[in-house]
Amino acid sequence: MTDMAFRAERLLQRQAESSGGAQTAEQRQRAIRRLASLGEMTGGIAHDLRNILAIVESGLRLAERKADQPESVRAFIAAAREGVARGVELISQLLAFADDREPNLQVRDLNELVSFSAPFLRYGAGPGVRVRLELGSDIPSCLIGPALFDAAVLNIVLNARDALRGGGEIWIGTERLVATNCAPGGPLPGTYARLRVKDKGCGMSQEVLQKVLDPFFTTKGENGTGMGLAQVRTFMQMVGGHLSIASERGTGTTVDLLFPLPEAAT
Repeated sequence: MTDMAFRAERLLQRQAESSGGAQTAEQRQRAIRRLASLGEMTGGIAHDLRNILAIVESGLRLAERKADQPESVRAFIAAAREGVARGVELISQLLAFADDREPNLQVRDLNELVSFSAPFLRYGAGPGVRVRLELGSDIPSCLIGPALFDAAVLNIVLNARDALRGGGEIWIGTERLVATNCAPGGPLPGTYARLRVKDKGCGMSQEVLQKVLDPFFTTKGENGTGMGLAQVRTFMQMVGGHLSIASERGTGTTVDLLFPLPEAAT
């Protein structure tokens, strides 16, 4: 049991005693699990917010450099304000989790979300990396939490940027996917909206690939929290979707996010 869970259990025990034991064992265990999960998410959320603030700072710095070009300044400030809005929405999602409310899942157009996030992702990738979009046609609307989606894709793009090291290209594409294979660990049969992010960076060994979704596992030393991809997996589980990662040392990495259609998630 984590320290957070232990403290939560002691608090809930005192509350139960003061209320005459009205709280059921099931309610107590559910609250303990949520508080423990919230504690484990803290490092990852802080990591996401740091990334968002870095992008906001980058936009403002570029605006200062282009002070004599009003159109450029307006674009950079708009991107910075969008970063602030995404940060606020991410915090709202965290507060909803802490307050035991359902996350804000919506039926959305995947292409629209990716296009809207494109400037945000390009700032995150940095000046030495090109982010190329290839959005498919006939993409079905799917179930998504917009703020968590932004955080998930940003995490993947930042990992791809770090893997490229000397610069390069991150490819982001969408397509309709019909899954028919019921292999263990794979997606359930059905139709999905797929988001794919690819890079031709350093890649991962099979040993690292097997651990990369484990909470707190990181290859970045003190610069990593080990919560980024673990959060992406949690987000995909929340929407009833699927996450898969393929990678080969020296070749690159491909990350697939499969979002279910609304009727499939009900």
